[in-house]
Amino acid sequence: MTRKQKKMLLRILLSAVLLVTVAFLPLEGWARLAVYLVPYFIIGWDVLWRAVRNIVNGQLFDEHFLMSIATIGAFILGDYNEACGVMLFYQVGELFQSYAVGRSRKSIAALMDIRPDYANIEQDGTLVQVEPDEIAVGQVIIVQPGEKIPLDGIVLHGSSTVDTAALTGESLPRDVQQGSEVISGCVNLSGLLKIEVTKEFGESTVCKILDLVENSSAKKAKAENFITRFARWYTPAVVFSALTLAIIPSLLFGNWQVWLERALILLVISCPCALVISVPLSFFGGIGGASRCGILVKGGNYLEALARTDVVVFDKTGTLTKGDFSVVSVQPQGDFSADRLLQTAALVECFSNHPIAQSLRNAWGSELDRTRVSDIQELAGHGVTAKVDGKAVAAGNEKLMQQIGITVPAITEVGTVVHLAQDGVYRGYIVIADQLKPDSANAIESLKKQGVRKTVMLTGDTQAVGEAVAAQLHIDQVHTQLLPADKVSAVEELLQTRQAGKCLVYVGDGVNDAPVLSRADVGIAMGAMGSDAAIEAADIVLMDDSPAKISLAIQIARKTLRIVHQNIWFALVVKGFFLLMGAFGVATMWEAVFADVGVAVIAIINATFALRVPKQN
Repeated sequence: MTRKQKKMLLRILLSAVLLVTVAFLPLEGWARLAVYLVPYFIIGWDVLWRAVRNIVNGQLFDEHFLMSIATIGAFILGDYNEACGVMLFYQVGELFQSYAVGRSRKSIAALMDIRPDYANIEQDGTLVQVEPDEIAVGQVIIVQPGEKIPLDGIVLHGSSTVDTAALTGESLPRDVQQGSEVISGCVNLSGLLKIEVTKEFGESTVCKILDLVENSSAKKAKAENFITRFARWYTPAVVFSALTLAIIPSLLFGNWQVWLERALILLVISCPCALVISVPLSFFGGIGGASRCGILVKGGNYLEALARTDVVVFDKTGTLTKGDFSVVSVQPQGDFSADRLLQTAALVECFSNHPIAQSLRNAWGSELDRTRVSDIQELAGHGVTAKVDGKAVAAGNEKLMQQIGITVPAITEVGTVVHLAQDGVYRGYIVIADQLKPDSANAIESLKKQGVRKTVMLTGDTQAVGEAVAAQLHIDQVHTQLLPADKVSAVEELLQTRQAGKCLVYVGDGVNDAPVLSRADVGIAMGAMGSDAAIEAADIVLMDDSPAKISLAIQIARKTLRIVHQNIWFALVVKGFFLLMGAFGVATMWEAVFADVGVAVIAIINATFALRVPKQN
C-alpha cells in the first residue's frame, strides 16, 4: 500500500473500533449524537469536504454529494449507527478501488523504470555521466554491465547479453555483438559495450514507449464514454427521484419520516460507483496486462475494436518474414560477369537502408568505393537509379524495367528479383530470398482458431514469391506486386467486405505501411525493428516483432471487453433490484450499503482479472 492508503486503512480501523464501542454505551439524546459524530467525522470528513468543494465548483451531483446527503439525513432521522456504517463501508470501497487501480498501474508503471537516468561518455580517459538528452547522433556512449542502454544505437565494440523483458515481455536475454542494433530501455547484463548513437533521446525507443503508455488513458473506449454520459444524466435523475419520493408521498399519506428514510436509502443504492470505477479500471487492467507481454496499446478504444476483429491483413517483409534477405542466385546476361553484376548492384544500393540493399552489399562483402556513384534516386515500390562510373544504371523490379523500356526474361525462381540495366541494356538479375519468422505459421493458425474470418497478405513482391509464402502459412488471400498506394486501395476494398460491427486489423512494419496502418480500423506495428513512421501511425505496437503476439492481443482485448460487459450488467441489474426494494420500503440502509459498496467491490475484483494474461494457444 501507498502511504495515503495506509492512512485510510488506519482511519477505517479506528472508526470501526469507535463505532463498535459507542454502540454499547448507555447514552441518550445529545450525548449519544455527540459520541457517534466522532467516528463519523474520522471516517467521513474528506467526503463531506469534497462534496462542499464540488458544490462550490458547480459539480453538484457526484458520489460524495450522495453519500453526504444520505448520511446527514440518517443522522436527522436518528439512525446514527446506519449513518456511520454507510460512510465506513463507502470508504472501505474507496480504499479497495485505490488499491486495485494501483495494482493495475503497476504493470504500466514498471515500464517507467526503463527510463535511463544517465549516459556514459569518455572524456580524457575517464567516464563521465551526462543527461541522455545531451547526447547527439553519432556520439559514442559506453554501457557497463548492469546499466540501462540509454539511447538507440549500433554496437561498435564489445559483446554482451541484454535483458529486453521490460520492452518485449520476453524473459530470455538477447546476445549482441559488434554491428548489432540495440534499443534504449534494455539492460546490459554482461560485457562492456561501446555504442554509436543513431537517434536523439527524444526520438529513441524508450521515449516513444513512455509517450504511448502515458497517453493511453486519454483515448477512451465507447463503453467508457457511455458510462461517463450515463453517470452525467443518471445521478441527477436519481437525486430528483429521491426528492420526489420524500415529498409527494409525505403530502399524500403523511408519515414523512418513513418516506424520507426510503429516499435516503434510494440515494445510497443509486450511487454509480460500481460502473464509474470498474469500467475504466477494466480497460486499464487490460492495457497493463498487455504491456507486461510487450504489447503496447495506445488506448482503450483500440482494445475494444481489437476484440471485434474479423479480417487480419499482413504486410510480408519484416512482419511475417524476418526481413533478413540473402542473395541466393546471380544470373548475368551478355558479357557481364556474376561478380560485376553483383558489384554494380551493390554500388547502386550503397546508400540505401532497405533490407534488399543491405543484402546486396553483404553478398558483395568487400568495401565499396562510394565516390563512383552519383545521381542516386530511390523510386518507392520500384527500385533505384544512379550513375556508376558515369554510366546510367537501374536496379529494381520488373515495373522499373518496363518504365525504362526494357523487357526482362520470365523468372521461375522463388524470391525477390532485382533486375539490373546499364545504359539501357539489360545486364541480368539477382534473386534474393527472405525467411519466414518461426512463429508466423502458428500465428495464422491461432487467429483462425479465434474465429478470425479471413487472413490476407499484401506485398510488393512478385506473384510467385507472394503465393509461395501464402501457401506455406495457409493465408486465405494474397495480393502481390503492390505499391504503397495499392496497399491502401486493397485495404479500402477489404474494409467493404468485413462483417457489420466487425473490424479490420492491419499488421506492418515499414515506412510504406504507415498510410495503411492509419486507414485500418486497428493498425499494429512491429516495434523492435519497425520504422518510426509505422510505430507512430499504429494503434498497437508489438515490441518483440512476434506475429504470435497478435493472437494474444486479441485474447486480452476480448477478455477485457467481456469483463466490462459483465460489470455493466451486474451493476445495473443488482442496483435496479435494490432500487425497487428501497422504493417500496423492503430494503434497509444496510442492504443499501451492499447495493453500493458491495456491488462496487465485486465489480472491482472482477475488473482486476483483466490484468491476468490468457494462455496462448
